[in-house]
Parts: sequence; structure tokens; C-alpha cells
Amino acid sequence: MESTLESILRSFLAEDIGYGDITTDALVRHDIQATGYVVCKEPSVIAGIREARILLQIVSCKTTRTVQDGETVEPGTRILYTNGPAHNLLKVERVLLNLLSHMSGVATATQELVRLAEKSDGHVRIACTRKTLPGLRYFEKRAVELGGGDTHRLRLDDMVLIKDNHLVFAGKIEKAVKLARSKNSFTEKIEVEVTSPNQALEAAKAGAEIVLLDNMQPDRILETIKLLKTKQLRDRVILEASGGIAKENIANYLKTGIDIISVGNITHSARSIDMSFELQPTAKT
Repeated sequence: MESTLESILRSFLAEDIGYGDITTDALVRHDIQATGYVVCKEPSVIAGIREARILLQIVSCKTTRTVQDGETVEPGTRILYTNGPAHNLLKVERVLLNLLSHMSGVATATQELVRLAEKSDGHVRIACTRKTLPGLRYFEKRAVELGGGDTHRLRLDDMVLIKDNHLVFAGKIEKAVKLARSKNSFTEKIEVEVTSPNQALEAAKAGAEIVLLDNMQPDRILETIKLLKTKQLRDRVILEASGGIAKENIANYLKTGIDIISVGNITHSARSIDMSFELQPTAKT
């Protein structure tokens, strides 16, 4: 995994540097060594330290971490120290900060929802979705995990998730579940996306292990759970709610008795954490 990660990070650097850092090449001598540190300027759950250290290693710089991935820090915390050729530190600066700021933003947003869930109910798990930026899925999913969330599906090969567009071609839910079961290993779970209580009942009857209640308001979720209980099917399925759920309204969903709440905006819309990279020439001895 580390070799794959290093390859991805090298591509990020290549994208940013292009044919060379013409500003640094013009202003900074190649023989100058420098020391630096990354400072986090606001409360944050830190994510991306492992990736940052690999990135700095790629450009022949040494690192010392002062915090662990997943650790919560206060404003002004220096989270990473580094030293090496000034040229290389200047070239890596933006990619380094972009990764740390974005991953920490995702982890922080995730932890906010996880804490709300713990206070309200305790059994509800907060998950992300596949609404990640192309090329950044590994980084965003790892940040969710560091924030205490569930990564859900990493890729399409993780599990079967039958959505509305699948049903356009496969037909009714019962038929789709049966077909998916026959084509996949018994080890693969099957989840079905539904938009009504009756569809949820149909999915549970068909043998789906997970039922995704898509864009259902809390009152409809309560109605769905009541219906499943009446038919003695509630305990046979994991119920996931998704669609339009955010920090501002999650409390209403936490009260319904749902098992999983998946939230897209903790990855695709997470606010980057404010960080800076401070450099100084290394003192000559």
C-alpha cells in the first residue's frame, strides 16, 4: 500500500511543480538548508500526518511529528517539524498543506457528527459515501475513519448496493435481490436503496441485509420502522438513512431509531482547516 501511496503523492507533486519552480530557482540557492514546521491555526482533528511524512521523504526531507493522526489539537499547535534542502521544502509546501488541511477538515467534520450521535443515542454509526473527489478517495475515506466515522463502501467491488437506476434495468426489488444473490458470493452483503416504507418492506422480505432509506424525512423513517416491526422484519435488516442530512438537522434523524446515517458533505464539502508552513534557513554551525 505504501508504494501505491508514494506513487500517488509523486503524481500530486508533479502536477504542482510542472517543469520546475521558477520562483524558487530564481531566488534561492541550491545549497541552502532549511527547517520548518506546520502549525494548525484552529481546533482540529488532525489527519494526514502519515501522508505528509511520505511526501517530505520523497523530496529528501526529514520529519518529526508532534501529534498522531486522529489526535485533537488546539489552535497554534505545531503538528510536524521538518528539515532539508530549502529548494525542496518550498516546492512541496502547497501539496503538503493542501493534504493536511483537507484531510483534517474531513476528520473534524466527521468527529462533530460522531459526537452528536454519541450524545443523542450512542448506537448510531456515522458513515461517509462515495461522494469523494476523483483521485482523493483514499485520503478522504481515511480521514473519515480518523474522525471516528465509518468508511462505507470504498469501491464498487465492496458490496452490492441496488439503486433506483439498477431497478430500471433489473425490474422489481425482489427480482433484483435474487439475481444479485445468484451472481455474487454468499460473503457479499446486499443493500437496497428505497424511497418509501413499502419499498423498504419489499427489500426486507427479499432478503436484503441493509436497506437504505434515501431522502426520507424523519417522520417517514419512523413510519418505515413501525411497518417493519409490525411485519417482524426490523431486526433482520440494518437501516441506513441518507440524503440531505447535515450537522444542522441530524438530531431529528438520530431520534428515529435508525442504525446508520451516511453523510456526503463530510467528504465533498468539508471546510479545509487553516494551517501554515513556516520556514527558516538552517543555522550554520
